[in-house]
Amino acid sequence: MKMQKLTTKTIVAIGIGTAVFVILGRFVALPTGIPNTTIETSYAFLALMAVIFGPVAGGLIGLIGHALKDAIFYGSPWWSWVLVSGIIGIFIGLLSKRINIEEGSFGLKQIISFNLVQVIVQAIGWVLIAPLLDILIYAEPVNKVFVQGLVAGVANMVTIGLIGTFLLIMYAKTRTASGTLEKEETF
Repeated sequence: MKMQKLTTKTIVAIGIGTAVFVILGRFVALPTGIPNTTIETSYAFLALMAVIFGPVAGGLIGLIGHALKDAIFYGSPWWSWVLVSGIIGIFIGLLSKRINIEEGSFGLKQIISFNLVQVIVQAIGWVLIAPLLDILIYAEPVNKVFVQGLVAGVANMVTIGLIGTFLLIMYAKTRTASGTLEKEETF
């Protein structure tokens, strides 16, 4: 298996992506009425970055961004949820090869593929992994963590489905498909 090196561009994207994730997670989040569970636009941004820069960047932005957000605003990271944010970034980032957004195309087939993957990954992450880790690591009550996970999962699925898809469509429009540029003749 060949190891890929992190490019300067990817490292910068991880740094900027992490900062934006923290800011969005803190200041552009809506309460759900469920304790410690919000609707966060940061996951739509995480999906955008993961598709553009791949699974390593997506995973690190989710992991570091969530850990920093929790540490700065709540005093310490809630590791079960931090890990799930990293997992979501990784698996959405794995789509980057199949979607190939740099070619300027994000049509119906890519939109369906993207949303199918993000819904499956988030269902597994928020409805299964996060609650089970909450129980194992923090001895949290079973019904509480599964309700939190379900609400967070559905909220993030909708956020990524709407805002994330919109961001990817807009980003794709800024890209030029290979072979579409023509050389201008000079006289």
